[in-house]
Amino acid sequence: MHRLLFLLLVLSVPSLAQNAAKKKSGLGADAPPGKPFIYKESAGKTRQMEIYFPPGHDPAKAKVPGMILFHGGSWTGGSLGQFRIASAYFASRGMVCATAEYQMLSKADAAKLPAGETRKRVCVTDAKSAIRWFKQHAGELGIDPQRLITGGGSAGGHISALATMNPGLNDPADPMDIDTNVVAYVWFNPAFATNDDKDPEIDILRHLKADLPPAIAFFGDMDNWKKGWDTAHAKWKALGTKSIDLQIAPGQSHSFFNSGPWQTVTLIAADKFLVKQGLLSGEPLKTMPVSGEKLVPTP
Repeated sequence: MHRLLFLLLVLSVPSLAQNAAKKKSGLGADAPPGKPFIYKESAGKTRQMEIYFPPGHDPAKAKVPGMILFHGGSWTGGSLGQFRIASAYFASRGMVCATAEYQMLSKADAAKLPAGETRKRVCVTDAKSAIRWFKQHAGELGIDPQRLITGGGSAGGHISALATMNPGLNDPADPMDIDTNVVAYVWFNPAFATNDDKDPEIDILRHLKADLPPAIAFFGDMDNWKKGWDTAHAKWKALGTKSIDLQIAPGQSHSFFNSGPWQTVTLIAADKFLVKQGLLSGEPLKTMPVSGEKLVPTP
């Protein structure tokens, strides 16, 4: 009995240490899952999103901004866990915030696609369905469907962009009278590939327009995916777009925002961006890390 208790205590030490480190950095322990909702079925499987609500939120009395974030994972993996901390944080700031999964093709299924199509298409289709479901259920969720924000990390950033910019790739079962327009984007190193030109439906460069809603984008200056972003950003500038707030993390590579002090830094920056857009109010609930990490704004 004593030996079992000792083993349990030993096994608990790493998680206690990790939580202590997260609290020290201002993150707190891992956020628990949000309230689960099934937003559709695709390829014979249900697709889920987890939704986080502000404290004391009464859908009958309050219609607050909503945000939906999509996880990364190279269009083949990843999980809802990536944005639980962010979703819980933005809910604590007064938003209804969701993080949604989506269909991902296996290597074998991707190999069966017609020439010219990539595995990324199904991801975008489900992202569009998730946004429409969120708007369709705005009343029961207590959100204002005209104040919806989207975004995500890496592949999730890419599909959030295409889900709102590409008029195609719709699920025929979706309510087509509900659009996928949003009022702002929060992108964490979105994976805009320079070789997507082989499939026009998922090539972000073919769907850029000058009137992009306000967007904040985070990148590490050592991120190999930044080349694709730079190409898209240059085209937006050529179109006259002036709504992008690009924030660079010095010395950081891909997915730097997922943990450690950089997660706190990017959440604070996203918070201030949303305040500037009138979608949040007040000051961030997190404090900048004492270790001194800072983002560098880039024109």
